[in-house]
Amino acid sequence: MKIAMVGQFPPHVGGVGVHIHTLSKRLVEMGHEVFVITYPHKEIKDIDGIHVIPTKGLNLKGVRGLMFKKNAKKALEKLIEKEGIDIIHGHYLFPAGAAAVEVGKKYNIKTYVTAHGSDMFELYKNQSFMRSSIKTVLEDADVVCAVSNALKHEIIATGVVGIANKTRISWNSVDVNKFSNHPDVSFRVENKIGNKPIVLFVGNLIKRKNVDSLIEAKKISNCDYCLVIVGDGPLFKDLKKKVEEENIHDVIFTGSRNDVERIIPSCDVLVLPSFSESFGLVLIEALACGKPVIGSDVGGISEIITKDVGLLVDPNDVVSIAKATDRILTDNDLRLIFSMNARNRALDFAVVDIPYDEVR
Repeated sequence: MKIAMVGQFPPHVGGVGVHIHTLSKRLVEMGHEVFVITYPHKEIKDIDGIHVIPTKGLNLKGVRGLMFKKNAKKALEKLIEKEGIDIIHGHYLFPAGAAAVEVGKKYNIKTYVTAHGSDMFELYKNQSFMRSSIKTVLEDADVVCAVSNALKHEIIATGVVGIANKTRISWNSVDVNKFSNHPDVSFRVENKIGNKPIVLFVGNLIKRKNVDSLIEAKKISNCDYCLVIVGDGPLFKDLKKKVEEENIHDVIFTGSRNDVERIIPSCDVLVLPSFSESFGLVLIEALACGKPVIGSDVGGISEIITKDVGLLVDPNDVVSIAKATDRILTDNDLRLIFSMNARNRALDFAVVDIPYDEVR
């Protein structure tokens, strides 16, 4: 079959791109032909047998989404005329999902959309002018996928007619070969960290990720450790300035990286203190590397972190984050138990879920 994906894709960094890449790669391995229409990027190229089509336009905040919706529709229509697509799949309800369902409806092609989290938890909940557009996507899609039960509940709560019957879970998956529990201390050596424990965060530096509380937790921690923050975003400069002005030692900002599979093995624990999170892909990546994890007791995080692989915390309570970090770093037996169970938990997410009825 010929399948067209619409959404973020590498070298763009983020969980949506990882999800599309993993799903597309598996479909190609199964003998299907996959085309991905994605945001503009000068380094876009075909990869793993996947045909990657960048749209035109500028990545300017405020207009990026609307420009992508318009240009993705054009690219998708051109692709359909040329290739004869069997399935359209929009990742993220707006703008990718909107472009997908509008074209799918026009050409009478079955269309799937996947909600990845902030499209519902942020766009729909906090930006009232977006609700009508997102509801239209949910109404017009043939199948709606959610990456966690928490997200599925949010989608059903919109009250769109018939939404419960066409919404299904489609978990994120992890490449357990790429993210392995083989020792790798290269990042530690390169950054001259020595034997000091490493507490790691990986993600976008936005308010929802709550990195500020992670820095505050380090200030009151009883343990001496190095906090490594991997990622970029609108809060990068402010967070770095905070660390410098408050003279907080042993905090490393790496910026955006495309080699987190090499960084995670060097850490002692990974922390995801988000205020909201639909899934938390980096958690299963850390688990695949045999690492204990700490995460907020919210959304999809609480569906991933079981009591035998990590600890759940209150994202609004800095003391809770600090105590959980100290506990894992100081209790060798607990840390060993979590590490021993981590890989097996990651294996629960090792199989790529194919959401299409036509492909099963």
